[in-house]
Amino acid sequence: MLYKPFKDLSLSALGFGAMRLPVLNGNEAEIDEEETARMVDYAMRAGINYFDTAWGYHSENSETVMGKILKNYPRDSFYLATKFPGYDIKNLSRMEEIFSRQMEKLQTDYFDFYLVHNVCEVNIEYYLKPDLVDFLLKKKAEGKIRHLGFSIHGDINIMKSFLEAFGDVMEFGQIQLNWFDWSFQDAKAKVELLREYNIPFLVMEPLRGGKLASLPAEAESRLRELRADETIPAWSFRYLQGFEEAVVILSGMSDMSQLDANCKTFETFAPTSESENTVLYEIADSLRTGVPCTACRYCTKSCPAKLDIPRLLYLYNEFTFTDGGFLAKLALSAVDKDKQPSACIGCRRCIDLCPQMISIPEVLKEFAEKVAE
Repeated sequence: MLYKPFKDLSLSALGFGAMRLPVLNGNEAEIDEEETARMVDYAMRAGINYFDTAWGYHSENSETVMGKILKNYPRDSFYLATKFPGYDIKNLSRMEEIFSRQMEKLQTDYFDFYLVHNVCEVNIEYYLKPDLVDFLLKKKAEGKIRHLGFSIHGDINIMKSFLEAFGDVMEFGQIQLNWFDWSFQDAKAKVELLREYNIPFLVMEPLRGGKLASLPAEAESRLRELRADETIPAWSFRYLQGFEEAVVILSGMSDMSQLDANCKTFETFAPTSESENTVLYEIADSLRTGVPCTACRYCTKSCPAKLDIPRLLYLYNEFTFTDGGFLAKLALSAVDKDKQPSACIGCRRCIDLCPQMISIPEVLKEFAEKVAE
């Protein structure tokens, strides 16, 4: 396992993300605890020492399960990260309650890394008030937080506002970075801004929720001509190995095969070259169809119609990419009528919670119209 320095710590370059753990019966709220325990044990033996979870992951069950499993290992053998769920502004009136509950769920008396979660357009007004950061700095002074940082899905202007207010006390940032989003979501500007503040960063969505784990045949062929033995997912990790300030690359691994493959990738340091990056960026340009949903599921918590929005957007992309191909229509035919794209009432609550800033009601309306045609 490769390691990167962070202050006086040595962190595994590959981090274990607990957002997409294995589940039972296809229910994201029902984590397969036995399989997750097997994966954590494998990760520990492979040298992974950074474990990342959050209040909202797996319908608020991720912290509980990870707490049960990690309790079996010496506390000083791993670094634990979680986040304050300010993406729901109502939680800002429950800071003490939520923080205490997180410590109970994760069965710990301190967090190695704690983040202001998902700084974005919907919450920046509230995050810029000093209440939360002052509260977290107090917890840090009490020894309950070792290192304080933030994660961001908002645009570059939101990030600038947050850092102007709190850049002097933020020890690290967590950003969505991959070769597709380097220009698509202007990740380049975020990296450059963090460099200005001399803030190291952690990477989330290196495979864009699995979207970059497989590519069109022509794109895969181009990459194999450059590195015959490299897997397609590994290309994304090799790309990120080229960023010196990226101390941990988080991967939300859902099964043992993904974990095993990623651990093997991080046994070696083989970052992509400038010419290889040019090819990746060209492929990115060719892939820009559909909507950039990463299946974070924040939107589903606010949907009064209880639609499985990430699934519908996945089918929309499939439908669009294949010009109305049969796979998306076949899958959609198995969806109940009251859970179809046409069931969206257009309340727009989902837009406020979408880290990718997708105009979800408009997309679902378009999808419904295309399917009807």
